[in-house]
Amino acid sequence: MREEEIETAIKVVVVGNGAVGKSSMIQRYCKGIFTKDYKKTIGVDFLERQIEVNGEEVRLMLWDTAGQEEFDAITKAYYRGAQACVLAFSTVDRDSFEAIESWKKKVEDEVGEIGMVIVQNKIDLIDDAVVETEEAEALAHRLRLRFYRTSVKDNLNVDEVFRYLTEKYLFQINCEVEEEPYNQPKITIGQGLLEAETNNHVKDANGKDKANGKLPKKKPRNRANDDPDTIKLEPSKRRTRGKKSVLQAAKCVIL
Repeated sequence: MREEEIETAIKVVVVGNGAVGKSSMIQRYCKGIFTKDYKKTIGVDFLERQIEVNGEEVRLMLWDTAGQEEFDAITKAYYRGAQACVLAFSTVDRDSFEAIESWKKKVEDEVGEIGMVIVQNKIDLIDDAVVETEEAEALAHRLRLRFYRTSVKDNLNVDEVFRYLTEKYLFQINCEVEEEPYNQPKITIGQGLLEAETNNHVKDANGKDKANGKLPKKKPRNRANDDPDTIKLEPSKRRTRGKKSVLQAAKCVIL
């Protein structure tokens, strides 16, 4: 398979209390539909969508998890392997907002630090809001996470949420590529054999150089490698698709 055909897959888990709009968000993003009727998710659900970001094909695998505590034992197992997470709460549900930190901890207990966003859904019901915008922004600032206000019903900012998580993940893996060491010694394959082959065709029976009648000079021997015929290998460098990254001086951090 050619390098340009390699596809990046990202597992994204969407967590939060029940009835905050997690299933509707995934349905809207992957299928372009919105269903007003609420149907409780039993355990987990799964949808995916193929997108292109910065010329790179990405497959997003979105995992919709149940928000009720009775499903915790099931849903925790599906957090594992996630590379990104949406922490969702509802504009009209105060408890869902206050549970955001708890959901963040549940995910990080299983997968460690990954890219996350806080999403305030149902802002189309702003007249009935029980969470002030300022306190939601303060929470995001304290947790050092990006904050989005969305309306799945009106399809507002839904695409932006998942695009941001995708770009953040691609940034992280590209940064890891640039931080790999490049000062490894070059590969030397059968150096002694290659030298012997080069010298043999210009020597006569007495070991003299036919071109000038002189004995060939011996090349200094590398004491660190007593056997000149040894094959020395180094780890291969990961390619960056032929693009020069401007990030190689940057340090990857999760914001």
